[in-house]
Amino acid sequence: MRKPTVLKTPVWRAAGFAALLGLGLISNPVQSAAASGGDTVHSLYDALLSTMKNGRTLGQSGRFTQLEPVIRRTFDIASMARLSVGPSWATLTEAQRQQVTESFGRYISAIYADRFDSYAGQKLQVIGEQPAMAGIMVRSQVIKANGEPVNVNYMMRRNGDSWLISDIYLDAAISEVATRRSEFAAILKSQGIDGLIAALNRKADILTATTAKAS
Repeated sequence: MRKPTVLKTPVWRAAGFAALLGLGLISNPVQSAAASGGDTVHSLYDALLSTMKNGRTLGQSGRFTQLEPVIRRTFDIASMARLSVGPSWATLTEAQRQQVTESFGRYISAIYADRFDSYAGQKLQVIGEQPAMAGIMVRSQVIKANGEPVNVNYMMRRNGDSWLISDIYLDAAISEVATRRSEFAAILKSQGIDGLIAALNRKADILTATTAKAS
């Protein structure tokens, strides 16, 4: 059986991104709109920390079930999906846009559930926020278990009273959305939007040992 076409997760895998993003700042998970971009980032990592500490007990599908609603609450999934698809988005029907957005959300959630599976004392330090063309950039420094610091910045976009993550920059340079857009372009060219939707769901299934939701 041919291996799935997609999705080498270069930002997370090549740079050890998931291993870097365990954290140590604990507060109550946000149940209502976050007051600032930093609050959104903290709420994400509170959930990740809890999942990491219970990772083995939860298992792959359990981590996915726990993290998926958090990812969908803190990430601007619709905007990230649109930008990752690129110019082809303009040619899609509304039904196709909804399908690819749903599949993209499953895929991102599955990556986090797969990578954040254990805790080794890592810490996250939010350095501050600064205005950006697209909203606010939340600057942070992730301290790995060996004490090595890594800069991870979050582009935040206002959505009503809350701030959502619209992109992630590793070492202030590598854009997650730009990386996805490069990956998706090849699949869209050879397999079209249906092929991309299938590839996203297939990868999510592999990472979480679950079955894709019916369209």
